[in-house]
Amino acid sequence: MSQAAGWNRRELLRLAGAGALGRLAGAAERRPNIVFLFADDMGWGDVGFNGRQSWSTPHLDRLAAQGTVFTRWYVGMPLCAPSRACLLTGKYNIHNGVTTNSDDLPAGEVTLAEALAPLGYTSVLFGKWHRGRLPDGSFTHPLEQGFAETFGYLEARHAWEHFPEFLYRGRDRVPVRGYSADLLAEEAVRFLRSPHQRPFFLYVPFIEPHFYIEAPEEDLALYRGKFPEKDPAKPYNAHYAAMIHRLDAAIGRILGALDETGLARDTLVIFTSDNGATFEAGNQGTSNFHDSNRPFRGQKRSLEEGGIRVPGVVRWPGQAPAGRRFEGPVHMIDVFPTLLAAAGGAPDPAWKVDGLNLLEVWRGKASLPERTLFWEWKAEGYEMRAAMRGDFKLLDISGARFLYNVREDPGERRTLAAEYPDLFQRLRKELEAWLATALRR
Repeated sequence: MSQAAGWNRRELLRLAGAGALGRLAGAAERRPNIVFLFADDMGWGDVGFNGRQSWSTPHLDRLAAQGTVFTRWYVGMPLCAPSRACLLTGKYNIHNGVTTNSDDLPAGEVTLAEALAPLGYTSVLFGKWHRGRLPDGSFTHPLEQGFAETFGYLEARHAWEHFPEFLYRGRDRVPVRGYSADLLAEEAVRFLRSPHQRPFFLYVPFIEPHFYIEAPEEDLALYRGKFPEKDPAKPYNAHYAAMIHRLDAAIGRILGALDETGLARDTLVIFTSDNGATFEAGNQGTSNFHDSNRPFRGQKRSLEEGGIRVPGVVRWPGQAPAGRRFEGPVHMIDVFPTLLAAAGGAPDPAWKVDGLNLLEVWRGKASLPERTLFWEWKAEGYEMRAAMRGDFKLLDISGARFLYNVREDPGERRTLAAEYPDLFQRLRKELEAWLATALRR
């Protein structure tokens, strides 16, 4: 059961919004628009601003140059649906009820879109809404969770089709033609060019470069023959590069629309990925070949750095310092309270948000507070847990525990458990105490 269960949902949001709007009344700063651009299964090393040279990501690199790159941006879970639930609720997955892809976000959970609504925001979603199933067989729809307009993928089993035959506009299934990144970018551009009387939250969760390795022919032509292929008739490695090329171009269209409409100066833009790159069968070995998670070990469905450490950029003109690379650990649970703070609000204590408001950190005006971050990935035959404090990370793999300094040893090759026994035991006990707070549904 959700931790928000038992509360009157509308009353909670009304009261939270009333308090936030009261604080806004005396605020001199304009509330920013918010654009959240989400890649799917993109590795830390897949972008130019993190060192990729075998293909270019000029639009993302420009975004990075204009904002702050977070070199240690961590997701909540190395899997699609749980990662999204963590973002939307600001809560660890053991607290929001979504720990596997088959879990649906409980209706009682307050999403970022719902939390922004009383602050005057209009929220729209163009992209992947990874739904699971509730115990009664139903599922929550983004229109029921604070979004005023939606277009994209509702069902996970279709959210790897880059040339879809249909998508959902609201609740209606509509025929479409084209490449997924283009279709979603077109919707985002249309929305940005429409009149706006209120600030907005534009959430664009793309599906590139997830699962089906396929790209438009014009992009494939740029990379065909550039990489060795297991089968020249099936140039998957070229396709992967072309997919990211097309994704970057789609993001460029959205950023261009912000510039053209004059919205860019008042818009906070975030780019990241839901988890690290995957080495699963559907990926056809492409992320492995391109070493997408380098210099890290692990992949999607792993709590090693390659599974949970992803590209992260925040651009906010005049607020987030441009050209900065921030080296401290930040977590996806922090996005919810930080964006609420940027909008002039704060989470209601009844929502039990786990993340911290890092607005002043994003602005370059404060240091990260001391804290321990946590993960658990216990599904599909995996059993991994982790705790991180500063540069040190305790990794528990089926009871075998390791301690790494991920700044000095990002590849997690040299355990330091024997050298730092007190820290090792402290993180072990903190992890056990955190696990004891898990919801029992």
